[in-house]
Amino acid sequence: MAIVVIKGDDPTLVAQELAGVVKSFVGSGDKSLMVEELDESHYLADGGLPELAPLVNAALTPPFLTERRVVIGRNVGLFTKADQVLCLVNYLQDPAPTTDLVLVWEKGSASNRLGAIPKSLKVILKELGAQEIDAAPSGRGRRALLGERLADAPLRFDPAARRAIGDHLGDDVGRVNQIVEALISSYGEGARLSVEDVEPYLGTASDVPPWELTDAIDEGDIALALDKMHRMTRGGERHALQVMATLHGHYQRALALDGALEVNDEKSAAARLGMKGSTFPAKKALGLSRRLGRERLHSAIGLLAQTDLDLRGGSAIEAEVLMEVLVARLARLSR
Repeated sequence: MAIVVIKGDDPTLVAQELAGVVKSFVGSGDKSLMVEELDESHYLADGGLPELAPLVNAALTPPFLTERRVVIGRNVGLFTKADQVLCLVNYLQDPAPTTDLVLVWEKGSASNRLGAIPKSLKVILKELGAQEIDAAPSGRGRRALLGERLADAPLRFDPAARRAIGDHLGDDVGRVNQIVEALISSYGEGARLSVEDVEPYLGTASDVPPWELTDAIDEGDIALALDKMHRMTRGGERHALQVMATLHGHYQRALALDGALEVNDEKSAAARLGMKGSTFPAKKALGLSRRLGRERLHSAIGLLAQTDLDLRGGSAIEAEVLMEVLVARLARLSR
């Protein structure tokens, strides 16, 4: 009996990790007989609240014509309260020895965000030695995941090629498998590839996290900021108003710290902003507030307000052009 928990809110990365886990469990067996997969549609009964009982029943079912069963519970992230996972916790106190269980902690179709695993479930999973896989890490974790995918590929990339792929993919690590498959079909396994070899296969630049845009603006790098904005709106298919929300929040936090006498370090800045957890965002907001000063902060807020009105029908100019002008002007304020 083995238990694996796959966590993440990137459907592509989750699916890739799940495929690898299932393959390792099934081995040379018959997947059609061994594997049963349930998702949110199985947890809903007659339009009522979702329940985990169908997953538990599947895990308790003995194997048929095989020695083991692999039961996959998708969308388990729907159940974030202790009472919702009680039947699963009870099952795990005496799990079926012939069932390998894969819990995929991901959102459901109607979920806005992925909540935390309830403590009761987390405790018993730890006691049972469940393997936990973070399928969609953030920041440096994504870069590390990309490095692992490239290292595992049957190809050899020179440093410039690795950087080009990483810079191009940004946050969209899930696309690396497609790129690798295309390169294998063209060059064959074991090929050594340079940046010139891989560039034709990269396609449209992928999305980047919002902080890359705000960092570029804060550095006063207009060209880099425009590139990041284009990648968010084109590669990431984010609406201009979504990017505006990021920029509004960025400057509103800095403005809230302007003139606050009790704020003298990142901890007091975080307290002023009501932030919990990491104080790093507060540190960045404090740095921006002090660097720009009141006059330039007010100018930035004015630019944001005017562009917001223009995007909502106040101007006939295309949204992308409006955003380009805004980003360039905000970056110029930081110089």
